[in-house]
Amino acid sequence: MAEAAIMASDSLWRSIRDEAERAAAADPIFGKAVAGAILAHDDFAAALADLIGRRLGASAAERERFTAFSRDAFRSQPDLIEAASHDLQAIVRRDPAIAGLLPPLLHFKGYVALQAWRVSHWLWRHDHRDAALLFQNESSNVLQVSIHPAATIGSAVYLDHATGIVIGAHVVIGDEVTILQNVSIGRSSELPTRSPRIGRHVYIGADASVLGDIRIGDFAKIGAGTVVTSDVPGGCTAVGNPARLANCAERVA
Repeated sequence: MAEAAIMASDSLWRSIRDEAERAAAADPIFGKAVAGAILAHDDFAAALADLIGRRLGASAAERERFTAFSRDAFRSQPDLIEAASHDLQAIVRRDPAIAGLLPPLLHFKGYVALQAWRVSHWLWRHDHRDAALLFQNESSNVLQVSIHPAATIGSAVYLDHATGIVIGAHVVIGDEVTILQNVSIGRSSELPTRSPRIGRHVYIGADASVLGDIRIGDFAKIGAGTVVTSDVPGGCTAVGNPARLANCAERVA
């Protein structure tokens, strides 16, 4: 498993470096930034750890601390890099405005916030709770995305626009999920100890709220501004406040 993850990230890394070299040749000014962020590193894990440090750290010391935590997580658990690879490729597949890997890697704060969460989750599971919460706090402050380290999130996840996203503790999110800006997913006041479980290939529109001990089935869609407090079966679309269901023909995964 670890060997396969390394091979996949190596292939992705070669593609990223090729894009970076072409970008640097086309624009010498931008090329300096690309050289420091991409071409100075030996592999995807090193570049990603440095990127997290650059985005979260306000000072040189903070940058090095976030980078070091990220580097340790990636070395200890290579499938974090595999998940990061899938997340990046998911952006290219789902966003028609994106034609390459380099722009979302360097410029999409939702991507960086998700990878910072992956490090925080690793820290949380290894009993480095204070460090994990530090990642969450700085991601919230700097990137405006707050994901609790105790949440569980699959791979190929796309946080699109990624301003004002809040994902609470113990939320479970499956693979291939897309979440737009100003989305809240977490506990309700009625059931403060239980959190939503989001299936695979789910789309959650801007300003939606998904709250409580509920299940969102595979391939479901949550419309913009929808407030969901009860289950949404797979393949259904939920719209409105309170949410009502539409288009509930079953889909095959």
